[in-house]
Amino acid sequence: MRKRFSIVTVVVLVGLGIVAGAMLNTLISGDSIYESMKKFEIVLATTQKYYVDDVDTQKLTESAVTGLLGQLDPHSVYIPSEQLQRVTEEFQGSFEGIGIEFQVLNDTLRVVSPIVGGPSEALGIQSGDRIVKINDTSAVGIAQDAVPKKLRGPKGTKVKVSIARSGINGLLQFEIVRDKIPLYTVDASFMVTPEIGYVRITRFAATTYDEFVEGVGKLRTEGMKRLILDLRGNAGGYLEQAFRISDELMPKGRKIVYTKGRRPEANDEYVSSGAGRFKDVSLIVLVSNGSASASEIVAGAVQDWDRGLIVGETTFGKGLVQRQIDLPDGSAFRLTTARYYTPSGRLIQRPFGKDRTQYARGAFDQDSLEGDNLYHEAEKDSARPTYKTMGGRIVYGGGGITPDYIIKSDRLNEYTVQLWSKQVFFEYAGSNTDMHGKELRVRFDGGGREFAKGFEVSPEMLKEIRDLGKSKGVEFKEDLYEKDLPYITAYTKAFIARRLWGNAGWSRVMLKEDAQFGKALSLFPEAEALASNLTGGK
Repeated sequence: MRKRFSIVTVVVLVGLGIVAGAMLNTLISGDSIYESMKKFEIVLATTQKYYVDDVDTQKLTESAVTGLLGQLDPHSVYIPSEQLQRVTEEFQGSFEGIGIEFQVLNDTLRVVSPIVGGPSEALGIQSGDRIVKINDTSAVGIAQDAVPKKLRGPKGTKVKVSIARSGINGLLQFEIVRDKIPLYTVDASFMVTPEIGYVRITRFAATTYDEFVEGVGKLRTEGMKRLILDLRGNAGGYLEQAFRISDELMPKGRKIVYTKGRRPEANDEYVSSGAGRFKDVSLIVLVSNGSASASEIVAGAVQDWDRGLIVGETTFGKGLVQRQIDLPDGSAFRLTTARYYTPSGRLIQRPFGKDRTQYARGAFDQDSLEGDNLYHEAEKDSARPTYKTMGGRIVYGGGGITPDYIIKSDRLNEYTVQLWSKQVFFEYAGSNTDMHGKELRVRFDGGGREFAKGFEVSPEMLKEIRDLGKSKGVEFKEDLYEKDLPYITAYTKAFIARRLWGNAGWSRVMLKEDAQFGKALSLFPEAEALASNLTGGK
């Protein structure tokens, strides 16, 4: 009896196990994930075995992953392993190498500028230096994308370079010990008037908040009471960094941004702590069609709370949050896990449809009327949903952040674009500073401030620009040249300033021709009146 009972029990348990297993498999995957994975496995294995030519299964798998993510949204993407290191460096805010910005021009590897705090700067390597040998091997004719492979490397390793420098006979020899090099995201911070400071953020990486606090803190010690925060062209980055910067600008208890996803763990809310060091600073934020994601979080919070004014052009309209998942082979993919919303409840994501090219281009094809848009009448006929700022002004969702003052950026004509694309300004600045750089540094001190004020581009210099353009195949068109002459003059001067004083030198020159910046300078009384309408508005 005991034996028969055991057999029956075993049979019943096995039967129950089979049924339960089948039910569990259905519950876990239904017909979807399991069957789809099996289908892909069969197709890939059959292709590898029977296809008429040899196949690269890794390449096929990557194409399949890319196609899968492409069915979701434009911001869920696959990142191949060869690109992931560069992407990671950009967002971590550092890399390991010798610390130079470089450009290959006419087969010559030129130092655009040594990175502040890096080993090249410490050794005295200068803007305009030409690297002609790397580890005793000629660098003449080196490709742009081959330079990092030669000059980057683990911290503590060494590389020898031979440098030709204008005015010095023979080559200068340097042995550079590679180090960790910072990649700055706040590329300019300086005073433009005794009370107004200017800060430009190019992206939101791991170090952006610290850079911002350091830069704005320094301006406060110089007397800053008003701030122009330039987020134009900033495509975004880490949401947390955008929140921390916004927190520095807001009083306590203000919702900055919140996220909603399909899964509860994707839902989050970010509220200001009240510890912000710059919440009493009058604020204007500059934005453009290329301002996206984290930039729109900052601009949206400022606008919804009437904390300051937004000036420029309607932002890109990216309201999706991505999570990066690393894969075993060194690649990764970014998956959209949530949508984010501004304090008033606006989802700023633009509809993306099926045409991804049109989606990317659509942000730059917007045509809004210039001028005062404080009450957002430029969008009054829009089908977009309406919301209200904390002061009662109407704002719109579903299509980026539309500025309170719409000022279009200037569009360069074909002749100027050709000069730029053929690197005429860059090459001219190099040859000019090779001859006059030392003299200009002595004559114009102050990090480019005095240069921006006092240096004049001469008619002779402009003729040299035209002649250099002709030598590079840029057909001279007098009508287009005359139309863009203020910008051609400004670019000539700004490229020289960048060679001598870095990005701050560039910005000091270009802001003088910047209509959006010029309008921002005049709007602080209105920004302050708007903020003061709210209790604790500053």
